[in-house]
Amino acid sequence: MAIVIGLRAAWEVGARKVEVQTDSRVAIDLVQAATESGPHYQLVMPVRRLLERAWQVVLKHIYREANAAADFLASKGHSHAVGEHMIQTPTAALNFWLLHDCMVFKRLG
Repeated sequence: MAIVIGLRAAWEVGARKVEVQTDSRVAIDLVQAATESGPHYQLVMPVRRLLERAWQVVLKHIYREANAAADFLASKGHSHAVGEHMIQTPTAALNFWLLHDCMVFKRLG
């Protein structure tokens, strides 16, 4: 669902070249698989429909060690109401984790 929400948000703000980074290799494999049925079909199809739009989207696997910002946001999400929340300006704490991820990604990549 996070991929769907992120792609929808990117489309709505006019982004037409998007890189989706996830530490879930399984999510990427499910989206890229050719299957038209199965237990994850209902989750995968909205992503595939979004990918068919007139834009360039790259799905990229990253290591969990380089995805601390996502873990930080997930931990903060427990204190908010259920739903989508857009961050217009990153907080100092989020900027710290984003910088951390960039440094780890550079080292691992």
